[in-house]
Amino acid sequence: MSLSKTAFVWFLWLGLLELSYGATIRHYNFDVEYMIKKPDCLEHVVMGINGQFPGPTISAQVGDTLAIALTNKLSTEGTVIHWHGIRQIDTPWADGTAAISQCAINPGETFHYRFKVDRPGTYFYHGHYGMQRAAGLYGSLIVNLPENQTEPFHYDGEFNLLLSDWWHKSSHEQEVGLSSAPLRWIGEPQSLLINGRGQFNCSLAAKFVNTSLPQCNFKGGEECAPQILHVEPKKTYRIRIASTTSLASLNLAISNHKLIVVEADGNYVHPFAVDDIDIYSGETYSVLLTTDQDPNKNYWLSIGVRGRKPNTSQALTFLNYKTISASVFPTSPPPVTPLWNDFNRSKAFTKQIISKMGTPQPPKYSHQKILLLNTQNLIGNFTKWAINNVSLTLPVTPYIGSLKFKLKNTFDRKPPPRTFPIDYDIFKNPVNPNTTTGNGVYVFQLNEVVDVILQNANQLNGNGSEIHPWHLHGHDFWVLGYGEGKFRPGIDEKNFNLTRAPLRNTAVIFPYGWTALRFKADNPGVWAFHCHIEPHLHMGMGVIFAEGVGKIGKVPPQALTCGATARFVNNGH
Repeated sequence: MSLSKTAFVWFLWLGLLELSYGATIRHYNFDVEYMIKKPDCLEHVVMGINGQFPGPTISAQVGDTLAIALTNKLSTEGTVIHWHGIRQIDTPWADGTAAISQCAINPGETFHYRFKVDRPGTYFYHGHYGMQRAAGLYGSLIVNLPENQTEPFHYDGEFNLLLSDWWHKSSHEQEVGLSSAPLRWIGEPQSLLINGRGQFNCSLAAKFVNTSLPQCNFKGGEECAPQILHVEPKKTYRIRIASTTSLASLNLAISNHKLIVVEADGNYVHPFAVDDIDIYSGETYSVLLTTDQDPNKNYWLSIGVRGRKPNTSQALTFLNYKTISASVFPTSPPPVTPLWNDFNRSKAFTKQIISKMGTPQPPKYSHQKILLLNTQNLIGNFTKWAINNVSLTLPVTPYIGSLKFKLKNTFDRKPPPRTFPIDYDIFKNPVNPNTTTGNGVYVFQLNEVVDVILQNANQLNGNGSEIHPWHLHGHDFWVLGYGEGKFRPGIDEKNFNLTRAPLRNTAVIFPYGWTALRFKADNPGVWAFHCHIEPHLHMGMGVIFAEGVGKIGKVPPQALTCGATARFVNNGH
């Protein structure tokens, strides 16, 4: 029987098995292409799917299988899509990470992603090749409970907000600048987008704030016109929020309305009320909003920059009580975004996030611990980010094929450093500013419990330490705690939260601080763990984890048609 017939029989059998258990197979055809759009009222080349920017929203139920045929209609570059927050249990090849879980999809080729969504929550998808996320390759992915189950909170309706930042400089030009000597930094974004819409050359709130921009005046359904949230009085709404920003950390607020946080990264949390919410790149939340204000007014929804000195105007839309016209502007200024460097405020919000009662709690002990020092360094005149003084450069052959087939000379077999010098001063510029490139792998035994300590430090020159949101593929982890200064082994563990630790897939490390994570290596595969800030990953801020590779099932041949694994595909392995 030929390979194509074998694959057909396998997928047919798998489909019948799924249908026998009542699950649905949801089919999508995604064409990735460049197009001309006006995301912030100015015309740009944007990367989108099926002529849409952002890409189509995927909506599924727990237990469904997503079958997505992704065709690369870019004429000069490869592409892949990562399904952010989906653990890919039994389908590690579908994670959508170029050079890690699959080969890049070449121009004109179609790759078939097929995976199960096993938990409810707010997720999204985005490009994971080069800096295609910065070019606009992203969309929402919502997983609902089965129809016979209910959420642990009540709401009457819901909205979905996908937040992003936007540059007028193309992602290709940004990549070249980041890879230049000396470094040409990308700068701050020109605009912030809500569901792919923002305003660069006008302001929705010009009448209410001191600005040189003219008042926006939209006519005829312009692409950049804000999507207004239409609500009924005395109702409760679920607002799903996801940040796919390339650089910016954000703050969201709605005038006069409290937000009740109930979900983070697809996991329920103990509900708590806030006036506004910080959200870092790669994070998702659900908040509940009750429309209990004056129904004869409309109210601003604002997005502003946090964690970096902002040079980007707020993104604005508003909440429209249907009792009055949506054309009536709010009567007061938009909420003021908190100071960008008020990190104590950021920490206070983050530390309020604890797990909902009944959430699985972390094992009391770990089998091993790795400490990852995050620094900015040099290779010659090139600026890089490094972890334990190694700047990640991905190999030509995907790790999943190299490890499964035990190939030699496809990546650095020397294990990467598991810690950093005990006398390293995180408050000073690095004594040795130089680093090296590498692509070694941290290998864990299947079902080992692993502690990861993320340690922040001073930048290469001058004084300063940045916020970094770190995302783990293939797993959720427990956030055991945050700390100031340098982590103290044997001391700081005593204060770990082992009773209400939240489950997340993305966690932030604050300036000059550390964050402690614990996860169980129970998902056979090869997984990226990296800063979710696009240029930082491009400059080497990431590591690779592998576990139980011998337990990985048959990898679809089309995932391995590059590098040293290509001959295995050609020989029918």
